[in-house]
Amino acid sequence: MKNLTEGNITEAVIEAIKGTKDPRAKEVMSSLIRHLHAFVKDVRLTQAEWEAAIEYLYDTGQITGPTRNEFVLTSDTLGISSLVDIINSNPDGGTEASVLGPFYIEGSKMVEIGANLIGDSEGEPTVVSGTVRTLGGDPIEGAIIDLWQTAANGLYENQDPDQPENNLRFRMRTNKDGYYQFTTIKPVSYKVPTDGPVGRMLDLQGRHAWRPSHLHYKVSADGHRNLITEVFHEGDEYIDEDSVFGVRQSLAVPYNLVTSEEEAEKYGVSSPFYRVEFDFELETL
Repeated sequence: MKNLTEGNITEAVIEAIKGTKDPRAKEVMSSLIRHLHAFVKDVRLTQAEWEAAIEYLYDTGQITGPTRNEFVLTSDTLGISSLVDIINSNPDGGTEASVLGPFYIEGSKMVEIGANLIGDSEGEPTVVSGTVRTLGGDPIEGAIIDLWQTAANGLYENQDPDQPENNLRFRMRTNKDGYYQFTTIKPVSYKVPTDGPVGRMLDLQGRHAWRPSHLHYKVSADGHRNLITEVFHEGDEYIDEDSVFGVRQSLAVPYNLVTSEEEAEKYGVSSPFYRVEFDFELETL
C-alpha cells in the first residue's frame, strides 16, 4: 500500500488515469489535476471551504435546466468563457468571438430578410443590417444569422413567462450579396440572474451583475467556421464593466438616431428610430 502524502498524491492520481486512451483527454485531465492540486496547496484549502465549493456545484446543478444554465453563467462571470473565445479566435482576422451566454435556444423560428420582430414588445425601434463575408471580402449567400436578445425588462424570452415563445429571437438566411436586415427594439443593459449560486458569488466578490446592452449572434455557413459573438452599443454605461467580460472593442458600434420620416417609412417603423450596421467575416474551414 502506497503511503499518500501532500508531496506524492498528485502523481498518484496522474498515475491512476494513465490508461486514458484519448490523448487529448489524457492531456487535459492530467493538467487539470495538477492545477487543482496546486491550487488547493497554494491557498491551504480548509474542509469548510471544500464543503462550500461542493455546495456551490450542487446548487448550480439544481438551478440549471432547459432555460437556464448556471454552469455557463459561472464560467462567464469568472472570465473562463471569454478566455476560451480569445484563445480560439482566428489569428488571421475575422469577426471576434464573444460569449454564448446561458439563454441560447436551438431551433428558433426562420424569418425573411427585413422581418420586423417588435410585435407587442415595448422599446425603441431599431433597424439592424449588415453582411456576412469571407476573410477575402466575398459575400456568403445562405449564411444563417441566429439572433437573440432581451426585452425591455432585461429578460430573455425563456426567462419570462409573460413573453410569447420565440420573442426577440430568430434565424435568417443572407441573400446573394451576403446581406441581412431586421427590425427589433433597442437592447437594454441588464443584470445576469442573481437568485442562485452566481449571485452569491458576485456578492462575495463585491461585484455588480450588470451587462452592457447587446445583441447575441450565432453565424454559420457551409464550409466556414461557426461564429458566436455579441454586438454592443458603444455608448452603454456598462461598456467597460461587463460582468461576464464579453466586450471587445471591435464589437462595440454606434446606435445612430434617425429622425427622418421618409427613412422611417422606408423601414416601416415610427420616427425616431435607431440604425445599427455590423458586418461579419467568417473563416473558411
